[in-house]
Amino acid sequence: MTELEKYIQSFFGVTSQDATKISAWFKPIHLKKGEFYLHAGRYSDRMGFVQSGILREYFDTGEKELTKWISTKGYFALDLSSFLFDKTARWNIQALADTEMYVMDKARYRELGKLIPQWTELEKLFIAKCFTVLEDRVVSHLSMTAEQRYHQLFNFNKELFNLVPLQYLASMLGMTPETLSRLRKKSLG
Repeated sequence: MTELEKYIQSFFGVTSQDATKISAWFKPIHLKKGEFYLHAGRYSDRMGFVQSGILREYFDTGEKELTKWISTKGYFALDLSSFLFDKTARWNIQALADTEMYVMDKARYRELGKLIPQWTELEKLFIAKCFTVLEDRVVSHLSMTAEQRYHQLFNFNKELFNLVPLQYLASMLGMTPETLSRLRKKSLG
């Protein structure tokens, strides 16, 4: 069973046979460090699953870049609004390291209901989980101090701090790079 099949089975709660059927609709791609998976302003016609590597989802205001999320192994990568509602993408998605992905185009995604009878319910679950992750991020930004947000991310994925430029992590955490450096020194100290 591939990582993608394991993830589909655990995330959606489908049988291993259905996970295999769904994963067969994804095609492998490779992004080199610095290469874009998606550019803001274009239409997102595919959803990706990170097998290995690191992707940064960010918005460029013209004055600065704001990192929304860092996707690592085991995460989906897409601009959900663009993918589902045919809007132009708001987010750039760029590889921060060589990245292996499994990708499904929108046409194949729309056909999943024919392959998996319970897909409508599974899709609702997928979208609800995406929404829950967003809610959790909003709550943490509104209710936690910068130090608490730093510790939460550090405890969740320490490896990011060795793999991703700190200014991207600071942006994702809603703080300046200087604040992040100060918090790191304090926690190591």
